[in-house]
Amino acid sequence: MLLETPIGGHATVAGGLAKAGLPYLDRSGSAAVQVYVSNPRGWALAAGDPLQDEAFASGCAERRTVAYVHASLLVNLGSPTPLTVERSVATLEHALGRAAAAGLPKLLVEPSAGGGRSLAARVEDLGPYLAAVERHPWLGVCFDTCHAWAAGHDLSAPGGMAATLDALTATVGADRLWLVHANDSKDTVGSTRDRHESVGRGTIGPAAFAELLAHPAAQGVPVIVETPNDDGAGHSADIALLRSLIPERSSSGRR
Repeated sequence: MLLETPIGGHATVAGGLAKAGLPYLDRSGSAAVQVYVSNPRGWALAAGDPLQDEAFASGCAERRTVAYVHASLLVNLGSPTPLTVERSVATLEHALGRAAAAGLPKLLVEPSAGGGRSLAARVEDLGPYLAAVERHPWLGVCFDTCHAWAAGHDLSAPGGMAATLDALTATVGADRLWLVHANDSKDTVGSTRDRHESVGRGTIGPAAFAELLAHPAAQGVPVIVETPNDDGAGHSADIALLRSLIPERSSSGRR
C-alpha cells in the first residue's frame, strides 16, 4: 500500500501569511504549501506579523496541510564573496526563525539547475555536500524535477525518473528525501536553465511525473508545484493532474 502523498503549491502571501495563504489553500485544494517570508530576490528581511504567522500555522493544522518556507533565491553559502556569505547566513537564519515561529519543518537543501559554479546540481553532488556538514540529521533534501532535468538527468526517458531517484537515495540515503518540487520545464535536458512549465505541458512530460509518484522514495513525501499560476486558480490544475497520476492511494498515514 502506498502512503498518502500530500500535494500542493507555492502560495504568494503578500499581505500576511494567514490573510493570503489560507485562501490559497482553500482555492487550490492544497494538502501541502510553500511560502516566502522575505523578498525572494532581495536581501531585505521582513519582520512579519506574529499573529499572522500563528494564524497561518493554526489554519494549516486545521486543514491538515504541511507547510514549508522557501529561503531567498539569493542565498549562496558557497560564494567567494564574504559579504554575500554574511548576508546569506543572516537570510537563512531569518527564514529558519520565521519557520520555527510558524511551526514548520527542518532545513532542506535543493540541488540547483547547474548554471554557474554550483556546489550541488546533479543528485550525486549531494554526497560531498552532506559530508561537509557531517550528514547532520536535521538536513534533508528537496528534489526539484526542473532542476534535475536542467542539470542533465534525462527524466523523460523510460525509467529516467526512477534511475535519478535511485541515484539520489544511493547518495543521501532512503530517509533523506523530505520534499519534492514537481515542475515541468520549458527547456531541453541539460540546458542548465531553470524555467518552469505547468506539469505535463513541458519537455519533461506527464509520464515522468507518474514514475516519480510511483517510486518508493517518494511515497508519503509532500509535493509542491512552483509552476506558472496566472489564472488565479492557485495551481489547482497542476495539483489535480499530479493526484490523478498516483497509481494507488492509501490513508495509512503521511511521512
